[in-house]
Amino acid sequence: MGESLVRAAPHVGVDDAGRDRFGRAAFAAFAAFAAFAAFVEVVALMDIRMVSVTGLELRVATSPPRPGTLPLFFFNGIGANLELLRDFADEIGKYGIGIIAFDVPGTGGSSEPPGPYRLAWLANLASELLVTLGVQGQVDVGGVSWGGGIAQEFTHRYPLRVRRLVLAATSAGAVSLPGSPSALLKLLDRRRYADRDFMLHIGGELYGGKLRDNPELMKRYADALRAPRAGGYALQLRALVGWTSAHWLRGLRQPTLVMVGTDDPIVPVANGRLLAKLIPNARLVTIDDGHLFLVTSARECAPIVAHFLNAEDASRESSGCDAKAPKHAAGAT
Repeated sequence: MGESLVRAAPHVGVDDAGRDRFGRAAFAAFAAFAAFAAFVEVVALMDIRMVSVTGLELRVATSPPRPGTLPLFFFNGIGANLELLRDFADEIGKYGIGIIAFDVPGTGGSSEPPGPYRLAWLANLASELLVTLGVQGQVDVGGVSWGGGIAQEFTHRYPLRVRRLVLAATSAGAVSLPGSPSALLKLLDRRRYADRDFMLHIGGELYGGKLRDNPELMKRYADALRAPRAGGYALQLRALVGWTSAHWLRGLRQPTLVMVGTDDPIVPVANGRLLAKLIPNARLVTIDDGHLFLVTSARECAPIVAHFLNAEDASRESSGCDAKAPKHAAGAT
């Protein structure tokens, strides 16, 4: 049995005195109403289970797509666990789009990798996961931040598997414009996942956008974190060293949506512009938020992604276009 990742519904109870006062019939009616209220509060229905793939135990999340709709095979950021996708999975699910994602070996609940690896190895592992899950034919692929590198690598290595590509808050790797030195130093520190107070202290400066001045939003994000193991985090950092997609991005033929935050201390907007310029059929959309806009502006971002994925002919998207998402659809900080 897998675990269902849901938000807890509000607790509703009645004491013994209440039962005596209203009688059994009234209590039964109240209990039925409370059960219904709890039911409608259940969201983010991601089924999470362990799956054996090429000798590794991967913690995998899936949510059902609408019939006739391709799943979005999504790659998370460095050190990030599946729970961080909860809000985005919930919002994108409202448009009939299901998600497949997994904790990278050494993070979340997945087992340790056999040793150092490169993104090409992860792309191959991801392909084997789809086979193990029985997913045939094409999928849409997406990735955020570090996971955007895997999304590019997977699309490059398995082009027939990928229909459309979504790249969020990411870059072409080694040739990219670096972010704020202060933010990058904090990014290297695994304590942001292991020490909640540390994350609350540095999160606003590290991620920018809505997290700069919203302590409650920052607390909610911190509460969803599951610290990666030290070795797993170090291997994720190592996997990206020297990696770049710049020399083969022009060979990608998939319609691509590139999304960047206007206040992202880690991945400046210029990196999104470079991706959109190098990928032949790409569209660039800027979001009025920081590095974690898929989390902090999930409700605003989901319709943008869904429109792109559900469009009848994604080739109509403007090549290399830089479109500022409207404030009602992008979320103003």
